[in-house]
Amino acid sequence: MGSRECLNCKKPLIGRADKKFCDKQCRNEFNNIQYGSSNNYIRKVNRIIKKNRSILAELCPLDKSVKVSRKQLTKAGFSFEYFTNTYITKAEKIYHFCYEYGYLDLGDDYFALVYNKTYT
Repeated sequence: MGSRECLNCKKPLIGRADKKFCDKQCRNEFNNIQYGSSNNYIRKVNRIIKKNRSILAELCPLDKSVKVSRKQLTKAGFSFEYFTNTYITKAEKIYHFCYEYGYLDLGDDYFALVYNKTYT
């Protein structure tokens, strides 16, 4: 049986046969290097979606839908490329949602904002 070494710092390992790292710090450093760039991308996208949600929540009351302009949403910092899901109605209208708040393109640069109570 050959000597085993830490995957991060390459020091010899002592202890369990399935041990991969010499301590928590080495394990954390190794994982941060391995998964850092993909986690940064996920954090960036989540930040944008949360911002979109907060903009929709600020503009949309919980009990009815409202009509807003693209200019108003863009001015608030809304990013139309990022949303959590879509919903297509029987009439083939496509709603885009940021968690429980959604919007429907009405044409002429106007959108209907809605709140979906089923998510809460």
